[in-house]
Amino acid sequence: MRSRDYDLDFRDRASRIRAWGIGLLAVAGLMWAWCAVLLLTPYDVERKPGDEYPVQCESRLFTDRGTANEGRLRGDYCADERDWPEALALLGLSLPVSVAGAILVTTGTVHRTLSAHAEAMRELDAIADARGV
Repeated sequence: MRSRDYDLDFRDRASRIRAWGIGLLAVAGLMWAWCAVLLLTPYDVERKPGDEYPVQCESRLFTDRGTANEGRLRGDYCADERDWPEALALLGLSLPVSVAGAILVTTGTVHRTLSAHAEAMRELDAIADARGV
């Protein structure tokens, strides 16, 4: 195998690694977006299945002792519908996914840059050999 063929194969592998990293970062971004939806949007809760008039609840993040935080002590169903552990678990799961994605993107980019540098060095050596320097 000639060095050019090996270099092209190396670049293809680096591109695949980078693409996997971008995919993982996209998945982590979707997890962050879902967490934002859970924390920032108001929601409705049915007291019983098929409830015609569901209870309107404030968002979990922007409420100060409002409907989302009072609980069932006052007959409120909002506190149990969107609980904090679900949002925090989503954030916790997104952390290793985003770290792995960032590492893969960085690795793929560095490999492609090093390959381009090595190709430039080979071309400069070929030019210098042709001149007899």
